[in-house]
Amino acid sequence: MHHEESFFADPKNWVVVAFVLFFVLFGKKLWGALSGMLDARAASVKAELEEASRLRREAESMLRDAEKQRADALADAKALIEGARAEASRVTAAAAAEAEASAKRREKMAIDRIAAAEKAAVDDVRLAAADVATSAARQVLAEGLSADADAVLINQAITQLPTALAARRAA
Repeated sequence: MHHEESFFADPKNWVVVAFVLFFVLFGKKLWGALSGMLDARAASVKAELEEASRLRREAESMLRDAEKQRADALADAKALIEGARAEASRVTAAAAAEAEASAKRREKMAIDRIAAAEKAAVDDVRLAAADVATSAARQVLAEGLSADADAVLINQAITQLPTALAARRAA
């Protein structure tokens, strides 16, 4: 004898019915809450991905700008170096030209001083010769000279010429 219990007599069936009723009544709310949470999480992930993408674009833009600025700075540095080299060569050439001109001026001044010293020496010799000739003429006139005496006086004047020149230079 088999005794069949009714569907409602079994507690397991009541649990299944309660479970089904629970999900039928509250499933929509639970499903809405769960899907809302999942949608919110998906939206936040999407927002984070969009923010990450925007930040990446900004970083790439900043990198391009930095590379451009680096290239510009490098070009400016090269231009400055070339300008400095050109200025250095110009200054070197100007200094060499100035040194050459200064050397020529000093050489000219030295030549002028030598010429002035030569002229002074020639003038001293002329004056000394004139003094010697004058004193010889006085002596000749005073003594009434003969040919032999004349030769002696001339030789004597010539030998006194260096002494007379030295005396003129000292004065």
